[in-house]
Order: sequence, then C-alpha cells, then structure tokens
Amino acid sequence: MRALITGSLAMLLLLRSSMAPDDASYSLTVEVKGLRNSTGEVQFTLYNKDGSIPDEHFAKYYKLLKAGIINGSSTVRFENIPQGRYAVNILHDENKNGKIDKGFMLPVEGIGFSNYASIGLRNRPNFSKAGFDLNSDRTIEMKVIYM
Repeated sequence: MRALITGSLAMLLLLRSSMAPDDASYSLTVEVKGLRNSTGEVQFTLYNKDGSIPDEHFAKYYKLLKAGIINGSSTVRFENIPQGRYAVNILHDENKNGKIDKGFMLPVEGIGFSNYASIGLRNRPNFSKAGFDLNSDRTIEMKVIYM
C-alpha cells in the first residue's frame, strides 16, 4: 500500500512539473483617461486572433467588459487570460447601446485601439499593429480618439 501511495505521489509531481508554462494565466488591466465626459460607459473588447479587428459589430472578440466612467477615466481588469498575443478596442458608449454610432461614416463616440494614438485613412486599425504579447500580469493605458 505504501508503495502505491508513494508511486502515485511521484506520478502527480512528475505531471505537475511537466506542465508547460503556456498553461499559466494572467491579468490584463486596461486604463483609459481623457474621456470627453462621464456620460455612459466604456466598452473594452479583447481580441486574440489575427484578422479580428476592425470588428465594427463586435462579433469576433475573445472577451468583452464594460465599466463606468469617473472623472473622465475608466478601468477594467481581464482575469485568467492565457499567455498569447492580444489587442484591445475601446468604445466610449455614451448612450449605452453597445454599438459604434456614426455620423457621416465616422464614429460620433470615442474609440481606440491598443498601440494607436490616432486613426486615419493611412493608419487603419489591424490586429498585427494593435497586438501585444501577454506573458505576465500587465497594465496598458489607451488613448480614446474622437473624430
């Protein structure tokens, strides 16, 4: 019986030590400041696949969180995120309808993408440019862009 218990413990230790570090999960905190008002909420959308952004109708995301606004700032924390490459999109959803409202083809609410300080015809969002590696707990600050 003692040999069986010792063997089982040894097998558990062996299995545990052979787990790849890729099985680890992390947290990602996303902060946004400089919102033009504290009306509505901020929608934070996390993506994990090439070709997933732009995603105008929010159909290709990995995780989505919403947060209130205090003094023109908003923050969320994504938990239990596997190691990998990610991109974040934000929407200052002033009317809380969950979509990007547009005027003449341009958003009338604030939007933003990780690694982007501006958006234009020559600087269109894509996953490879907005992407970043997550291999530890991380905090990123994003810029909201009003067109």
